[in-house]
Amino acid sequence: MIRALSILLVFTIAPIFSSNSYNSPMRDNDDLLDNKASEEEMLSNIILENPENSEFTLPQGQVLDHAVKGYHQLLANGEIEPGKVLTIVDFSMPSTEKRMWVIDVADGKIIHQTVVSHGRNSGDLMAETFSNVESSYMSSLGFYVTGETYHGKHGFSLRLDGKEKGFNDLARQRAIVIHGAAYANEEFITQTGRLGRSLGCPALPLDLSETVINQIKDKSCLFIYGNDENYIKNSPLLSKQS
Repeated sequence: MIRALSILLVFTIAPIFSSNSYNSPMRDNDDLLDNKASEEEMLSNIILENPENSEFTLPQGQVLDHAVKGYHQLLANGEIEPGKVLTIVDFSMPSTEKRMWVIDVADGKIIHQTVVSHGRNSGDLMAETFSNVESSYMSSLGFYVTGETYHGKHGFSLRLDGKEKGFNDLARQRAIVIHGAAYANEEFITQTGRLGRSLGCPALPLDLSETVINQIKDKSCLFIYGNDENYIKNSPLLSKQS
């Protein structure tokens, strides 16, 4: 009787410890990573496939993928608010092109596409060099969280907090903000062959700046991309496992 009871207990308890029913931490992490990768791919696809975006030039695939990855990382960290727009600036494009997008993440619809200025010491037509150093008058790459608005020497403006140490974390100290500027418009391009340049701020056309600032303020994600191998390899956010 005792022997039979022992055998019964073995067969009853054994499945609890079987490899098929035991979810190890490694398996859980793999599942989470797969889900995160799926979410990133899904958002990219929604943006690329939304028929309402046909009137716009879409962000380059790699730039969009980087932006979506960092967006999800900041969201997971609780640094941006869910449902807020995603803003992308692609400084690998010439300043004559509309290289800034504001995107509704709920349906992947592009709300705005516009020209945007880079820093005067980053380059002429193209932004080629970048810096996190005060008074460098260069643009800084990477992920930012938008802050509060204020009225300053450039009118209605938006403070930015850089989230990547060594690349843009001195943005607030450097007074790198989004603002409107008379030199950041397509008429300036017609006259000079390029957009006007800032002291490092991503400056927008005056007739659009207030609208855009109000849409992206208060803890949304801004991603500024450029042709810089050092940033792509060493970005604190992009280098994190996805």
